[in-house]
Amino acid sequence: MHVMELFNLKGKTAIVTGGGRGLGAQIAEGLAEAGANIVLCSRKKEACESTAERLKEENKVETLAFGCNVTNPDDVEYVVDQTVEAFGKIDILVNNSGATWGAPAPEMPLEAFHKVMNVNVTGTFLMSQKVGEVMVKQEFGKIINVASVAGLGGADPRFMDTVGYNASKGAVITFTKDLAVKWGSKNIQVNALAPGFFPTKMSRGVLEQGGDFILDRTPLGRFGSEQDLKGAALFLASSASNYVTGDVLVVDGGMHASC
Repeated sequence: MHVMELFNLKGKTAIVTGGGRGLGAQIAEGLAEAGANIVLCSRKKEACESTAERLKEENKVETLAFGCNVTNPDDVEYVVDQTVEAFGKIDILVNNSGATWGAPAPEMPLEAFHKVMNVNVTGTFLMSQKVGEVMVKQEFGKIINVASVAGLGGADPRFMDTVGYNASKGAVITFTKDLAVKWGSKNIQVNALAPGFFPTKMSRGVLEQGGDFILDRTPLGRFGSEQDLKGAALFLASSASNYVTGDVLVVDGGMHASC
């Protein structure tokens, strides 16, 4: 196979949770540009519909958009069933939906901690479980869990005082590795992306508080752009990564290497 064909997703179907905006939309755009049909879902259905329509028009692929709370098993089941009904298979799942909450650990409200863990960990589990039923029967599939550099270890509270978020992303990383071991025999590759700091609605507070601190510790000297996650996601979604599973691909401008 020619190397460029390894990255071709024509005829593939990808579900991207939280795909209406931010990093999810960037990932979905990259997969659509490589030829994949795209299913977007999040609690913000209107954002998913808008992005889905744009991707369909720009890339001549098929798209669907759904409202979905990834912590609700019924919502998850509906999205998966509708995707299979429309496309007959699911090649790629990107678990991107996420939540965060900033507060010093002693002041973190329990309900906020539960919310962050529920969306980031339970939501990733429920989507992987339901899509996994399809992929196990197919005996192929790619699951990409969007973790974070915050899940790699402790974060200085001067720029990121988010103990629940950090804990949840660490859990996503371990979940990724364990599921990769469980489903490797079914030809399902499970990997994680660990983005650094990209200007998004979710990261706005962190960047306002500690942007200079972050840039000072980032060798490339800038935040992530609207293009910087596309290639990494495409690699993990495509045949180019068929012998890669249980891995965490860090996309952070080198910040983790300098800590």
